[in-house]
Amino acid sequence: MSHMINVDNVTKRYERGGEVLTVLDNLCLTVDQGDFVSLMGPSGSGKTTILNCVGGIDTVDAGTITVNGEDVTTMPQRRLPDWRAQNIGFVFQSFNLVPVLTAMENVILPLQLTPLSRKERKAQAIFALEIVGLADRMGHRPSQLSGGQEQRVAIARAIATDPAVILADEPTGDLDRENANAIMELLQRLNTELGKTIVVVTHDHVAAEMTKRILHLDKGVLERTEVMGTAAAGASAGAASGTAAS
Repeated sequence: MSHMINVDNVTKRYERGGEVLTVLDNLCLTVDQGDFVSLMGPSGSGKTTILNCVGGIDTVDAGTITVNGEDVTTMPQRRLPDWRAQNIGFVFQSFNLVPVLTAMENVILPLQLTPLSRKERKAQAIFALEIVGLADRMGHRPSQLSGGQEQRVAIARAIATDPAVILADEPTGDLDRENANAIMELLQRLNTELGKTIVVVTHDHVAAEMTKRILHLDKGVLERTEVMGTAAAGASAGAASGTAAS
């Protein structure tokens, strides 16, 4: 099985108040094609920074990140928006929907960066909303939807361009347990039925246990990997070598 994401000796630093903070410290990890991984760790452990670097939103100070065989760290800035539109679907805790747009219009937004015709974009958006179970809500604005429905619209928007990778940052953080479980079950379906490679940042242990592997981070370093449903006895050794166990 090939690596969809390869983070190789990545270091990321920020300067705050004259102090340099190392958020990622020679981090190495891999995510295989078709994997479903959660990143856990205390605040400041670098979880969201990893997502931003993998998605080409943030740059690294050292090391390389390849996604679907392409080196994101050396990609020209002008190419990144098109590359993201074709390869990455983002899901955020706060949904990030445009309030004045309908569910359909929100899902169509990332499709504007594709060469699809207007008719094709609409068909693709309808298909994405059908997948997340909201075909009957496509004319509703975010204020007319529940939190769980808003997150489903956000997921439909993330998968509308048929990306290889879905990056979800605390996708259940603003939801109650029932809706959180429903969103994770939807992500499971996207993984098993559509073969999407999914990386989820979460503080929610219940949500994390619905993924295939949990990568535990602290201070920008991968500490251990927990494989769901099987003994994770060898995971610490994998983490020690710097690469997540497959």
